[in-house]
Amino acid sequence: MDQTALHVTAAVRKLGNGELCLYLCTGKGTRIMVSWRGIYFILTLFWGSFFGSIFMLGPFLPLMFINPSWYRWINNRLVATWLTLPVALLETMFGVKVIITGDAFVPGERSVIIMNHRTRMDWMFLWNCLMRYSYLRLEKICLKATLKRVPGFENSTARSNEFAEKNGLQKYEYVLHPRTTGFTFVVDRLREGKNLDAVHDITVAYPHNIPQTERHLLLGDFPKEIHFHVHRYPVDTLPTSKEDLQLWCRKRWEEKEERLRSFYQGQKNFYFTGQTVIPPCKSELRVLVVKLLSILYWTLFGPAVCLLIYLYSLVRWYFIIIIVIFVLQERIFGGLEIIELACYRFLHKQPHLNAEKKE
Repeated sequence: MDQTALHVTAAVRKLGNGELCLYLCTGKGTRIMVSWRGIYFILTLFWGSFFGSIFMLGPFLPLMFINPSWYRWINNRLVATWLTLPVALLETMFGVKVIITGDAFVPGERSVIIMNHRTRMDWMFLWNCLMRYSYLRLEKICLKATLKRVPGFENSTARSNEFAEKNGLQKYEYVLHPRTTGFTFVVDRLREGKNLDAVHDITVAYPHNIPQTERHLLLGDFPKEIHFHVHRYPVDTLPTSKEDLQLWCRKRWEEKEERLRSFYQGQKNFYFTGQTVIPPCKSELRVLVVKLLSILYWTLFGPAVCLLIYLYSLVRWYFIIIIVIFVLQERIFGGLEIIELACYRFLHKQPHLNAEKKE
């Protein structure tokens, strides 16, 4: 092995905007620039989620086997406290501006949200929108598996164009073709159970820089502005048949393509739609207080947990046991949500079985 490849030197440089960047130089002359802001952002989110999973969610794991509904209620609210952290960091510390136009959200409404993907990070930036309408604790994300593997919008666009050619569809420049099978399945199942009030169609756009992956965030490339345009469709306005629902979904993406073309070729905002900025259900003062409390809580939480691990052997044993449980359940069952769903089905099936035995 070339030993020079293992030799790494570091240098710190101050950029024109006052930001400190760390240059890592290998023996072969490769330079990797990382931003202190990016390092802080990634590490803060990682350690928050890591310690939060162990010391906030961990104690409630037994409740999953007793009452999955209570476990889910508590879990949603604990996770929501962490979801406020990236929102707070992006807006308060990194100056990201969020602009939301279109139709208003109805707090507590049961909704399916469909959104175009311009980067791998859209799902996280969406939290900036949802926090203002009390949706964070209810939000669940469904991503295509390819988004985990395809590095960037350009490669995804190539695959989307191949899909369009194969199926005789229009090629898009600003959006990817939607895979309508999952959308129709989710909507149909929710409608059957009377658990759907509306579909929110969100178009996201970035008028300035567009960070594509987590690597761009590590380099300190945070979006200066994020624009969300919202269309709300009540459930009773949706087509009833599967085929018509698929066509409806494709039509929404055609509209997104035209909307984004007008956005990027025009003034780089959605005001041309004639719909103004949506007032949040939470006041901006309340949003600011939530963001500041989130930064304060998670800044203190990590060091406090580390201190407890250092001081108390009981906490150390708990820490190790929970980590082992998380690793084993992931390898054996594929995730806590699989176990939770199995517990829910088992516990809800028992009353029916008992009733049948009595009959």
